[in-house]
Amino acid sequence: MTRRQRAAERLWFGSTELARQFADRAAAWVRKGPTRTHRVVRIVLVVLGLYVAARIVRAAPNVMWVLTAVWCWCAALAGWTTEEITEGAPVENDAAPDSAAVRTLLVEVLGDRPAVHLSTVLKHLQEGGHHPGWTVTDLRVRLAALGIPHDRRVKVGRIPTWGVRRRDLEAPSPDDAPGPSPTSSTAA
Repeated sequence: MTRRQRAAERLWFGSTELARQFADRAAAWVRKGPTRTHRVVRIVLVVLGLYVAARIVRAAPNVMWVLTAVWCWCAALAGWTTEEITEGAPVENDAAPDSAAVRTLLVEVLGDRPAVHLSTVLKHLQEGGHHPGWTVTDLRVRLAALGIPHDRRVKVGRIPTWGVRRRDLEAPSPDDAPGPSPTSSTAA
């Protein structure tokens, strides 16, 4: 990969990460409203803020140059961090954990609860000295690669976010699918 391609990729992944972070933060702020009325007011404020920002850019298009420069700078920094984390991660080798080991770890973190947020799992891993630079997104990527089910609407303490459920972990994984039945072979 050339230097320009790496820079473009860094901007792309950094931009998607920034957009995801802004959306997650706005959604979390709206969800923290104590009543339904407060949440509706917060949604209206978010939409109004976006509308005002769009009107300012339309009225003074030169502001867009500044906003673009700031966005690219922040995206490059976010992309750089993601790139460093993924470059340091082991590429499927013998040292990489298997699906069963990760499921066992998740069941251990679950304890007697029916579900757990990925942020709690990540905190457990980092307290044990594992993967200090990881984010929840990195953990989600690893779980997806291992075929471990996770969902963005897992509620723990009335807060929905990325997590795993016990019932999903106890379901058989695609790797555990039974092979052909020994009775189905033809006898000579």
